Amino acid sequence: MITLRGRTVVPGVVEGEALVSHETISGWGGIDPATGTIIERRHELCGVCFTGKILVFPGAKGSSGWSGFFQSTRLLGTAPAGMIFTVTTTKAALGAVVTRIPTLSDLDQDPVAVIRTGDHLRLDADRGIVEITRG
Repeated sequence: MITLRGRTVVPGVVEGEALVSHETISGWGGIDPATGTIIERRHELCGVCFTGKILVFPGAKGSSGWSGFFQSTRLLGTAPAGMIFTVTTTKAALGAVVTRIPTLSDLDQDPVAVIRTGDHLRLDADRGIVEITRG
């Protein structure tokens, strides 16, 4: 088991499968809130659904609409179970807050480099740790 430590953005504890993006994610025009799917055509995860998974990514890109689109995933029941992002920005932090899912950032190692899609994660944002079990 690998343990990473980070800064809490939104408290809470969740376990689930990791979905890792090596690219930033656009909210407005980059995701379909109705299905929880990344729809940005040139994105490495285009067509992949993040619903119920722990989304691991470098951060948010695009306009301030980012948080509104992720809030819509909560309202529509298509949100990720949790989020881990490399760099805290106002877009990403606000998106996590309005989505109301456990979220960590600013970890002691780059989560995008350490965590792999399919790994089992225990994201304990109350304590600021994520435990990784290889999938």
